[in-house]
Amino acid sequence: MESKVSAVIVTYNRLSLLKEVINSLQNQQTSLSHIIVVDNASKQDTQDYLESLGNQIDYLRLPENIGGAGGFNRGVRHFMEHTDDDYVWLMDDDTVPYPDTLTALLNFAQQQQNFGFLASDVRWTDGHRAKMNRPAPMNRLQVIPENQVEPVQLQNATFVSLLLKRSVVKQIGLPITEFFIWGDDIEYTERAGRIAPGYFVPSAKVVHKMTTNVGSSILNDVPARIPRYFYSYRNKMYYANRRDVYRKNRARARMLYEYLQLYFSRVPQRKERLAVFKSGIKAGQSFNPVVEYANDLEDK
Repeated sequence: MESKVSAVIVTYNRLSLLKEVINSLQNQQTSLSHIIVVDNASKQDTQDYLESLGNQIDYLRLPENIGGAGGFNRGVRHFMEHTDDDYVWLMDDDTVPYPDTLTALLNFAQQQQNFGFLASDVRWTDGHRAKMNRPAPMNRLQVIPENQVEPVQLQNATFVSLLLKRSVVKQIGLPITEFFIWGDDIEYTERAGRIAPGYFVPSAKVVHKMTTNVGSSILNDVPARIPRYFYSYRNKMYYANRRDVYRKNRARARMLYEYLQLYFSRVPQRKERLAVFKSGIKAGQSFNPVVEYANDLEDK
């Protein structure tokens, strides 16, 4: 029997990119059963466009912006409670799949049925790997080359083209809304990876249309983005504490190294950056959100 898939897109005020993403999903070689668009209270033009699509999509407009984490929480919940589809395929509103991306993911899913998640090969607009979405192999000293052909087991992955089985979502629950931004995907895929191995599928390519191909770093990011690093470090503390002893200590050592780099640097707004860093770490020590679970439509 042919597998049924829901795609979930979370969007916020990026209408031109969103149109391209939806178009790419509507033109997949393997047809989707549902395209679920979660709108984090975007401006009127986005609402008008999405409403104009009618029953081509499942449109979830939220009354306020609850961040990417909250958007994915609502989207995955809708998949579980309002569809009977076998898989959910998660992506941001600047993620443009190739026409055969879903086909490649499902082909691997049929070959390797015991998996926690499947992650795409995420490229930037110039064809090179997107730095924010580099695959994280089990051996972090290993670098997966850009010409990789065979699948590789991963520690975690991002919500830039991620496929999960319904049965896994039922076991692990939903993404954590309280994360707001940053790390919700790392935490969620590590949760899934405790159920079954997660894999990088190099044949399933997408383009991540970020403005620039750079990673995120509190050391050199622009001043306007500094406050959001509070969520980065608070959330890192949360999911690092749920790892085994070796990986937990490695994450803490990495954060200490980042702090020392920042402390001894001469970057603009250094004091502000340090204050955000420390407040995030402090908040992370007591941050303990509840993991929510959706009601499964198939159980009704």
